[in-house]
Amino acid sequence: MSKTEILNDYKNQEERLLAAKILDKLEFTKTKNKIQYTDFLNLSEQELAMKLLKSQKYDNYYFFGGKESVERKILVIYPEKLTEEMSKKNDDKILSIIRIKLPSDLEGEYDHRKYLGSCIKVGIEREKIGDILVERTGADIIAKCEVIEYLLQNLSSLTRFKSAEISKENISGLKDVEVSKIEISSVVISLRLDNIVSTLAKTSRSKAQEILKQERVFLNHQVETKASKEVKVGDVITIRGKGRFEFKEIAGNTRKGRFVIKIDKYV
Repeated sequence: MSKTEILNDYKNQEERLLAAKILDKLEFTKTKNKIQYTDFLNLSEQELAMKLLKSQKYDNYYFFGGKESVERKILVIYPEKLTEEMSKKNDDKILSIIRIKLPSDLEGEYDHRKYLGSCIKVGIEREKIGDILVERTGADIIAKCEVIEYLLQNLSSLTRFKSAEISKENISGLKDVEVSKIEISSVVISLRLDNIVSTLAKTSRSKAQEILKQERVFLNHQVETKASKEVKVGDVITIRGKGRFEFKEIAGNTRKGRFVIKIDKYV
């Protein structure tokens, strides 16, 4: 199947563009025997990449974002002459870290949005930035090496970081940051995914079903469109534009047989 025929299967312009970029990188890897990698991909884009490479019967790739637990990752495609282990020796040349340490009087003042907004403000495209691991004393910003020096020079010019310590660190030195969560309690008629999405997105059940059809919902990091899919304790649900959640427990039932559930929202 030709590249044009493959791309015709993608009706969404953004998906078609991403697929074209991946196919170009795949062709370059095959013909030049060199490692290729993309910008950071969200969960939906990673799913698209996996399906596309599977259709091309190409297995020499992996996703990398600094740690297995992060959501935003780059796609690395490596030639058949290399093993994945050999390819991963180049990871520190692809990604790096901007570490921001806040002065004591600013500790706890900045959230994920503030750090990301700062990167965008100095002119960095969102696709060049991976996950931002925030803690009270500062943050580790994962980024592609090609923009690290620029970030290092320009973030310090922002008023909010005037007195902060900003340094470049190797990706292997990425911190283990304890994730903050907020517990949400709710009552649902059933454990169907559309009911849970409706609760988490604070919308109607019919709107939740539309969100599912739009492939904006991930169940345990995989796209899930089936409204009747039953959610289980321990499942991780990500709704694009709404956040990431973990189904913590079924706390009980009401007299009418509805479920009292507790869900943690990652913040």
